[in-house]
Amino acid sequence: MRPIEVGVLGGTGMVGQHFIRFLQGHPWFKLTWLGASDRSAGKKFSDATQWRLDDEMPSSIRDSVVYECHPKSAPKLVFSAMDASVATEIEQEFARAGHIVVSNSRNHRMAPDVPLIVPEINPGHLSVIPVQRKNRNWQGAIVTNPNSPPSC
Repeated sequence: MRPIEVGVLGGTGMVGQHFIRFLQGHPWFKLTWLGASDRSAGKKFSDATQWRLDDEMPSSIRDSVVYECHPKSAPKLVFSAMDASVATEIEQEFARAGHIVVSNSRNHRMAPDVPLIVPEINPGHLSVIPVQRKNRNWQGAIVTNPNSPPSC
């Protein structure tokens, strides 16, 4: 099976770094895109952030270019580590453009047409996605998690 290309919105922040670490060597996903604020866009990841986790910055992303958080160049599946103050608009822009957004933000968590997923417990809640697409007239989707960074 060929890995699915994924991106991380808010990749230069602490939660984004946890997502990056979690995705390193993942059997299903290949991290190919990092999005962050305008002040980080266009820079190499190593120049745009200070790695704050205990291990070293993965060499596979050190020289990756950071993009603005706009959907045009992003893969169809993105994990969002965006701060709640900016997440709503950006995540909705990605969903409108046909992307699947797995959000760590609280912003969409209580919306009745946005599934809050704990994969081992309620994967069936993904069945809400067609309702979300119809209600919001978009081809993508937003799925939320219960706000715990991925464990490594």
